[in-house]
Parts: sequence; structure tokens; C-alpha cells
Amino acid sequence: MSFDLWQRCCERLAAEMPEQQFNTWIRPLPAGVVSQAEAGQVVSVRVPNRFKLDWIRNQYAPRIETVLADLAGEPVKLELSLAPREGMPIPAPRPAPAPTEMYMMPGRPAPGHAAVAPRPAAPAIAHPVAAPQVPPIVSAAARSRLNTSLTFDTLVPGRANQMARTAALHVAGAPGRTYNPLFIYGGVGLGKTHLMNAVGNALLADNPNARILYLHAEQFITDVVKNYQRKTFDELKAKYHQLDLLLIDDVQFFAGKERTQEEFFNAFEALLAKRAHIIMTSDTYPKGLADIDERLTSRFDSGLTVAIEPPELEMRVAILMKKAEAEAAVMPEDVAFFVAKNVRANVRELEGALRKILAYSRFSHKEINIQLAREALKDLLSIQNRQISVENIQKTVADFYKIKVADMYSKKRPASIARPRQIAMYLAKELTQKSLPEIGELFGGRDHTTVLHAVRKIGGERTKNTELNQQLHVLEQTLKG
Repeated sequence: MSFDLWQRCCERLAAEMPEQQFNTWIRPLPAGVVSQAEAGQVVSVRVPNRFKLDWIRNQYAPRIETVLADLAGEPVKLELSLAPREGMPIPAPRPAPAPTEMYMMPGRPAPGHAAVAPRPAAPAIAHPVAAPQVPPIVSAAARSRLNTSLTFDTLVPGRANQMARTAALHVAGAPGRTYNPLFIYGGVGLGKTHLMNAVGNALLADNPNARILYLHAEQFITDVVKNYQRKTFDELKAKYHQLDLLLIDDVQFFAGKERTQEEFFNAFEALLAKRAHIIMTSDTYPKGLADIDERLTSRFDSGLTVAIEPPELEMRVAILMKKAEAEAAVMPEDVAFFVAKNVRANVRELEGALRKILAYSRFSHKEINIQLAREALKDLLSIQNRQISVENIQKTVADFYKIKVADMYSKKRPASIARPRQIAMYLAKELTQKSLPEIGELFGGRDHTTVLHAVRKIGGERTKNTELNQQLHVLEQTLKG
């Protein structure tokens, strides 16, 4: 009867829930065990690890209880508990070695042993006995190069990182099964590295023996160069091909490095073949990566690609207050709003502003309020006050290229309009604190990827095209007045 109730509950949930969610969180659960209590039935379910236990309890337990009660025709309580982890075999103790003459006092037998005739005296040459070398104990997190402070608990959720965070949670719950590879892209200081480390730390908490490695793309490049010089590519394969989870930051640094791309492609294929998981980050989406082989970018895009946007106002406020709490400081909400309205670029700038305010408060022995924040951030605020507006950029560029300002917002796409519009987008990103989505909105509601494409295109051409570089220099000097 218990199996039948749980089976029918699962069938109902499978019909109601998205397939991906059901297969990741509900299907792998063992059948619930039903018992009778005074208030109704109790269904007990053992969950294999702490991470899944917390997630199912927070996200799905109320709905499961409702379905069970509906099917049973009476109140049903769902009890989730952690399944006992199978104990590791304990090796039998090794027998103590028989004592030898070197451990005995002259002329005295060892306990329980007959006396042994003394051997002839050895030559009187003293040889120092080296102390046994005990290998240092290295934690799993240290071996994995994970930052243990970067977890899902310390990540502030919001609309800007909602999709990326959800995808990362799914990967942590079912590594090797869903969204493989996971490709996260976005600007500097938005939390890409935090999310990757959070997945690694969650998996390591569940399985301390998991082979995980976090590294920056430049470290992989260094490893390739070293092994190329030594002709020891088997060592490179042994290091990367046996992992359970590879976390690699800023893959855009692979641009133009053919041997590195070849070795990463090999590692990529080997890991996917053994159902290991790969998570990568970049400053742009896979198809926007320059000077990277197409077969590699197509692999990057074969799983799930998600963006992290600059945090919205409410999220910036929440980040400031959480970071202040971590520093054992109190950040009044009105001060957090004041700072969040003036620091809009990314999380790192928010953290920098917070550190200045906390230091100013401690050094001056004053409570944190808006006036103190204004004094602590006066240099930043003076820059903000002189900030160039996107509207001014649009007008200046339109005048320079003799087009209408309205063309900046229009859907017209001839080169005579599209080119100045791209230049204006590039200057808006370079000279203002606006985020890509905010710039896109000011250019007729365009998507942030359109702005990113324009920024990369004009920025790349500027280094090669002398005429364009001169035009941009004139525009910048005009705007800066």
C-alpha cells in the first residue's frame, strides 16, 4: 500500500512538473515508507545527501504533501531525512613489527622474547637517521583549489542571476546528467566565479572523494606550455581527463592559442565521454568568442548557456546588507539604497564601496549613516557627478556622422546608420557606468547581446583601423569637454 501511494504520487508529480525538474529531484528518490499516526498518515523518505534534502524540503515538500493527502483522502505528513552514508571499510590493523636489536637496551631482551646473543660490534661510524617524512594533510577543497567561502548560501539571489543560479543548483544536484557543459557568461564582478565555486563546494560536501578542479584559463595555458616543453602530455591527460568536475574561468583567454585549444578540446571530449561535468565562464556568449576554433565554441554551446546580468537596485541593496553582515557590521537600509543608487557597475565595486564606508566608520568612530557614506565615497561621487550621459553620446555621435539622433533608436540597419550606432554603443560602455541591458534599453530597447557585439566589434577594429581610432579619439575628447 505504501509503495502504491508513493508511486501514484510520483505519477501525479511527473504530470505536473517540468520533466527536467522531476527527473533531477523526484524520480531518484527511494519509495516513501507509510506509517499511521494519530493525526493521519506519515510518509518517510530517505534523501541521499544534505544538499538534496534541503532543496527538496524548501522547494517541493509542500506540494508533495498536498498530493499525498489528496490521494490518501486524509492528512499526510511528509518526513524527509538523510539516508545513512555507507561506512567506508576499515583496514585491519597492521601487526606491530617484531622488535629488533636496534630498539633494545644492550644485554636486555625485548618483552616476551628470549635473549639474543649480541652481534659483533659495528664499525664506529655514526650515520644520522632521517626522521620519517609525514606528507602534509591537504584538504579536499585545497586540492580542488575551491574557495570555501563561495557557496550558494553566501550568494545573494536576484533577477540578474536567477537563471544561472537555478542551472548551477541543478548541476550540483545531479552532476554529469543535466546541462553539461554549463556555460556562464557576463561582465566582470557579477558572480560567475562565485557560482562555479558554489557548485564545487556543494558536490564536495556530498562526496568528499569527488575529483574536482577549479582554475583560471591562464593556468590551463601554463600547464599546456610546461608539458609541451617537457613532452609530457600524458601528465596533462592524467591531471585533467580523470576529473569528476572541471570548473574553468574566463575561457576567452584561449583566443589565438591553437595548441591550448587542441588540448582543451581533448580534455573536454574525454570528460563528457565519462559523464564528468564541465562548467565554464566567459565575458561573452560562445558564438561571440573571437579567435577560438569553431568546433570548440560549438561544444561550449552544446549544453546550457546562461547569462549573469548586472544586479538591479534591490539586489544591490541586498548584497550590501549581506556583505556588511558578514563583516559583523550593521548597514542601515537607507544607506544601502544610497550606495546602491550610486554604484551600479558590478558586485566588486559594491564591495569596494562598502569597505571604504566601514573603514571610514571605524577610523572616525562614527555610526554609519548617509552623511558618513557621502564623505567616505566623495571621490566616487564626484566622478559620478561629472559622468557623461548616454543621451549626450548619442547626440555627439549623430552630429559627427551627420545622421539624426532618432536613428540611434530606430530599427533601420543600413551601414550609414548601423555603424555610428555601434560606435555610440561602444562609447556608452566605455564612458558611462551603464550596464549592457541599460544601454540597450536607451538604444530603442535592444537586447544586451547586441550592445556587447557592438562593443567587441568597435573595440577590436579600433586597434587595427587608424582612421577609426582617430575618430573615436576626437569623439572622446569632445564628450569629455
